[in-house]
Amino acid sequence: MYSKYINPFTDFGFKKLFGEEASKPQLIDFLNCLLPENDKIFDLSFKDKDKSGKANSHRKAVYDIYCENEKGEKFIVELQSVHQQFFKDRTIYYSTFPIQEQAKKGDWNYELKSMYCVGVLGFTFDDYKNEPEKGEVIHTVQLKDQNNKIFYTKLKYVYVEVPNFKKKLEALITQLDKWLYFIKNLENLNQIPEIFKDTVFIEAFQNAELAKFTEEERASYEASLKTLRDNYASFESAKKLAYQEGEAIGEARERKKSEVKIKKLAKAMKEDGEPIEKIMKYTGLTKQEIESL
Repeated sequence: MYSKYINPFTDFGFKKLFGEEASKPQLIDFLNCLLPENDKIFDLSFKDKDKSGKANSHRKAVYDIYCENEKGEKFIVELQSVHQQFFKDRTIYYSTFPIQEQAKKGDWNYELKSMYCVGVLGFTFDDYKNEPEKGEVIHTVQLKDQNNKIFYTKLKYVYVEVPNFKKKLEALITQLDKWLYFIKNLENLNQIPEIFKDTVFIEAFQNAELAKFTEEERASYEASLKTLRDNYASFESAKKLAYQEGEAIGEARERKKSEVKIKKLAKAMKEDGEPIEKIMKYTGLTKQEIESL
């Protein structure tokens, strides 16, 4: 069965929904749902997503979406569909580029514009893997001091763990609820639910409709979808292999413990003068193994 709408967790799909001029209203609306009231955005301009270090030898940062609001504040929006061990580190690293590019030639007092880094995740962090009921959907992170007071207000990280969003269609209340449901379930929808029939969502559904894509767009989307599936398959294979290796290591450790206990028993029986044949019967050790104890 073919999907009517794109998968938002593909690179192409995410950028189609939020990273084009035509989808700017959707990006603004989505970001405003994640930001405090006094940080609301009224307009955005897209910036060059490819950032280089100060020297040619320095590593680059290539963002999914990089934009600036009417106040000159910077926004990085990153999609990560499959678990990445150092995703938090990556977002911290990426945030340094928009900060550094604010440096001015000549006299400068180091005043910076605010920097926001938003991560939309198709996986959950490991923090609550043993306590799934405590899993949060939104993590808002700022620099704090030892008294848990905000130390610096101009740098914020917002991580959205989409798999932790469990609300059903009839339970949606806020605009953020709607966006999270939209992102999580879009590929499986075949029509626009009544609750989404306002301009910003109608346009989002129209931008996401595969039937309206050009041949070139469809080819790009299919390639992006294949990459997503390949990455997921690779991750699942790696996870299964790690589990099997962990089981093998556990079994080896248990065998080692058992061998140690058996040898201790055999040694004790030998010291008590028990016959070799009896020790062999109760421990399963060979005559040579018993004699070497």
